[in-house]
Amino acid sequence: MGEAETPSFEMTWSSTTSSGYCSQEDSDSELEQYFTARTSLARRPRRDQDEPVEWETPDLSQAEIEQKIKEYNGQINSNLFMSLNKDGSYTGFIKVQLKLVRPVSVPSSKKPTSLQDARRGPGRGTTVRRRTSFYLPKDAVKHLHVLSRTRAREVIEALLRKFLVVDDPRKFALFERAERHGQVYLRKLSDDEQPLRLRLLAGPSEKALSFVLKENDSGEVNWDAFSMPELHNFLRILQREEEEHLRQILQKYSYCRQKIQEALHACPLG
Repeated sequence: MGEAETPSFEMTWSSTTSSGYCSQEDSDSELEQYFTARTSLARRPRRDQDEPVEWETPDLSQAEIEQKIKEYNGQINSNLFMSLNKDGSYTGFIKVQLKLVRPVSVPSSKKPTSLQDARRGPGRGTTVRRRTSFYLPKDAVKHLHVLSRTRAREVIEALLRKFLVVDDPRKFALFERAERHGQVYLRKLSDDEQPLRLRLLAGPSEKALSFVLKENDSGEVNWDAFSMPELHNFLRILQREEEEHLRQILQKYSYCRQKIQEALHACPLG
């Protein structure tokens, strides 16, 4: 693996929580039970204590990398060692915690039953592409075996491929999390950052550094990252929410008008 050009990824579950599956088709109810205009289109206030922070990562010489790897391997209590390769790169393990609020989509297929299909015989019916959405286990943890040159974007894409997730990778982001002086800091990694390098610099301590996969909620909605069914569904949800808000406003003013009229009728003349 030391001289391989393509990074390899080895993943293991460390969560036994089951996922909730639900089949979806292109209909009015598609994605509706999972998305609302407020949860998917608007930025919600943060409920945790994570604070964004940026810090510098120094460049290391080859000798410093070798020394860092020796120190790292001497501090861990497992077999998740880092290894130095002949080409100067190194391999090792990173642990990624999944903290996804919304469900993910995976492909599925269903063959429609019809007399014509039955005459064709089994396995000859037209396959209809469908999507199934489900929630990944909460706070599930993955261990990935990666190269030092593996980028954050590649880590995200590998995680999605592992579970056949068809959502656009831009919907997700990899964060580094650190605990310092009783405070929790969170920083979004850029696409080209190398998580294993960050792991080596921070050492094996999870408090010093851990990786988290979350939704990429940047404040602005990246409409290009959504599929056509999702966009149509968002429009339907917005229309229903608009109608509901109008109904509530009209009901409020109608109630106030009624109370004012009742007060006028109750006032004595003169």
